[in-house]
Amino acid sequence: MKTLSCNLAAACALLWLAAGASAAEPTGTWRTERDLAQVRIAKCGEALCGVIVALKDPIDPATGRPLTDTENEDAAQRNRPLIGVQVVIGMKPAGAAKWTGRLYNAEDGKTYDGNLVLTGANSLKVEGCIMGGLLCQAQIWTRAN
Repeated sequence: MKTLSCNLAAACALLWLAAGASAAEPTGTWRTERDLAQVRIAKCGEALCGVIVALKDPIDPATGRPLTDTENEDAAQRNRPLIGVQVVIGMKPAGAAKWTGRLYNAEDGKTYDGNLVLTGANSLKVEGCIMGGLLCQAQIWTRAN
């Protein structure tokens, strides 16, 4: 009986650890810091990627049509709708609760080196950097679901 309860306890501990490991990834839907957009982060191969899935104000008041990626450095991309644009690109594990890759900023149309740092179950620090990481700017996103 003692062996059975030890095995059961060990199995429960392994299940608990496995559940904790999967919960320690920033997959899911997140609200940006100023709640202007929602970004869904999911696995893409060995990395994490994220796309805009909702906007606070999805319609351009000047045109009455969906907002587009007007600031993109690539003129051919400027007419694509912002909903569906990938903004979290190829984030790979870089330590405990940290992922490193690229971030696209639709506000200026540029892509930056970036980090995701899970700071709590419902809090994600999103950090874009220039100059090899010497100068970084961060936002705190909150889990939407």
